[in-house]
Amino acid sequence: MDQVDCVVLGAGVVGLAVARALALDGREVIVLEAASSIGTGTSSRNSEVIHAGIYYPKGSLKASLCVRGRQMLYDYCEARGIGYSRCGKLLVATSQAQVGQLQGIIDKAAANGVHDLVLLTREQARALEPQLECVAAVHSPSTGIVDSHALMLAMQGDLENAGGVVVFNTPLARADCSGPSIDLMAEDGTQLRATTVVNAAGLHAPALAKQFSGLDLRFVPASHYAKGNYFTLSGKSPFSRLIYPVPEAAGLGVHLTIDLGGQAKFGPDVQWVESPDDLLVDPARGEAFYAEVRKYWPALADGALQAGYAGIRPKISGRHEPAADFVIQGARKGAGIAGHEGHGVEGLVNLFGIESPGLTSSLAIGAFVSEMLQK
Repeated sequence: MDQVDCVVLGAGVVGLAVARALALDGREVIVLEAASSIGTGTSSRNSEVIHAGIYYPKGSLKASLCVRGRQMLYDYCEARGIGYSRCGKLLVATSQAQVGQLQGIIDKAAANGVHDLVLLTREQARALEPQLECVAAVHSPSTGIVDSHALMLAMQGDLENAGGVVVFNTPLARADCSGPSIDLMAEDGTQLRATTVVNAAGLHAPALAKQFSGLDLRFVPASHYAKGNYFTLSGKSPFSRLIYPVPEAAGLGVHLTIDLGGQAKFGPDVQWVESPDDLLVDPARGEAFYAEVRKYWPALADGALQAGYAGIRPKISGRHEPAADFVIQGARKGAGIAGHEGHGVEGLVNLFGIESPGLTSSLAIGAFVSEMLQK
């Protein structure tokens, strides 16, 4: 059985960020990826938004890692020549009843260290985006978009330049955590003995953790799959900034984002599904999109939306439960979330529920896991 220092499970944006951070610390790192290339899961099926850190509860990992990660991400993109745009976002109230929520969002953002939000009147918002309809809005100038695949390629390059390697088409079958090291067996029969294992398998992280003998299953949360469908707009985008309605319970509403090529898309909605492989977009769902979008863009023409793509949020909270925080779970109490009970397996770190803002937070999550393991 081959001995290796660190094994990271999953080559999505978070797995690559963690592997990169460990390799830059001088550690020997192998990434095992079940698919044939990097970032084929949630990392390639999202809005590619760089979030400011507005919505998340004060003191949560989502809040702290998003704010830290946002600046790290902008700096990294600038240094590496990765495509991005700090285009800004308007968070809009489309009824008088929602206006009070805008100030609450500003206050929550300030508690998280985000102090650049500006409350706008309807007239001020329409001066920025003439086709927008709203009662009031909040402008977030530090929100942006990024070329997520170029980002992941850069992370992979850093990892490999530091001596790390990504092994594709190698799904993990099981692991044994009962000894002083962690023994891994892939489905193709490959066996590795690792000092450190980081489970960054995204949607599949809880299912994978259940295959770790020696890990108490009390520490493995249930998986819940919240599918988000996207519809693309035919023709030129009417907006130069991202447009978000006031947030909903399970997501951020049917918002408008633009990519670096100027293509506008609407979504994601929230559709609870049973399987992480349920990725087909039902064109009939587009009918509900028209009503939601016309609340802030009444000029949306009939027939202008086409079914685009879908992604699955790797949630660990269910349909009627409050949104869970990121879980970065180490061996000892307090290793991840403050006060969180550790699972007791030395060398094992589980990353559960890394949904939005996981892309924005990715570099910060990598640094967080690296710092946690150094302690």
